Amino acid sequence: MEFNFLAILVAAITPILIGFLWYNPKTFGNAWMREAAMTPEKMKGGNMAIIFSLTLLLSFVLAFFLQQLTTHQMGAYSLAQGELGETANYKAFMEEFKNEFRTFGHGALHGVLAGVFLFFPVIAINGMFERKSWKYIFINSGYWIVSLAIMGAIVCGWV
Repeated sequence: MEFNFLAILVAAITPILIGFLWYNPKTFGNAWMREAAMTPEKMKGGNMAIIFSLTLLLSFVLAFFLQQLTTHQMGAYSLAQGELGETANYKAFMEEFKNEFRTFGHGALHGVLAGVFLFFPVIAINGMFERKSWKYIFINSGYWIVSLAIMGAIVCGWV
């Protein structure tokens, strides 16, 4: 099982692109700013080159993990403990399933599941302790659910 680094890179760019749309004032941007107590002055503070560079790096890490989460063949590889040429079970699995479930839809499904069952609870727990509104929690969770769906679709379906 090889990693598709081009797909991972393209998927890593996804949260930035979705963020431009999601947090735009014409979509959820104004509501998010209000709920996050963010002001235009706060937005101007901070080094955007560093913020976007680190966002891309962390998104790359996330996309790398998503490829393992969305692609069942990676799980089979993991169970074989990397000994692909010598493990009969892995060979049998790959002969039977090959690239089955390697679709954009399957990856998107797993991305949504990760967003709903991993990201949403973490964002909600943090939001409650930070005394943020549920509107804030749903805006940020929705962003990650959509981003993860698209990222999962890319890393799983791009065979």
